[in-house]
Amino acid sequence: MADDFRTTEVGGRYAQALFDLADETGALAAVRADLGALKAAWLESADLRRLATSPLIASDDQAKGLTAIADKAKFNAVTRNFLGLMGQNGRAADLPGAIAAFEALYAKKTGVVAAEVISAVALSAAQTKKIQAELRAALGRDPELTARVDPSILGGLKVKVGSKLFDASLKTKLDQMTFALKRA
Repeated sequence: MADDFRTTEVGGRYAQALFDLADETGALAAVRADLGALKAAWLESADLRRLATSPLIASDDQAKGLTAIADKAKFNAVTRNFLGLMGQNGRAADLPGAIAAFEALYAKKTGVVAAEVISAVALSAAQTKKIQAELRAALGRDPELTARVDPSILGGLKVKVGSKLFDASLKTKLDQMTFALKRA
């Protein structure tokens, strides 16, 4: 699911339009916060994913559902209209791509470096600070850190900065050992 958030061609076009409008109206920070909340909701809610991706739900109903979500979450009017437009045009399934593209446009404009840390168990505040300090030293600037728990990695960490993935997970190491043993 987290891998759903990759920039797509359609998502990129919608994101560029949203970014330009949000920048022009001074709502860039609000729209970014709204999309962050929407991304979290997408990851947590199978119903939201079903609403946006089901071919059985008419585009009018998708638009109504997405604007109702935006109203309930008290999203900025620009975000609300954007969600309604994506639903109306039958492009609600491209929301993850649009969110990823918007994040990339925002990072490019503001110079923010986004980093995602994936661990098998929740990280403590001290561990998070240590990782942030190490990333700051490696990148030369403060990263905007998001942490996610994925028990399937068994142990260790995966750190994604931009398009680069640093995989020090136990699962990957075990897979590599299994592959090496099969070749031997």
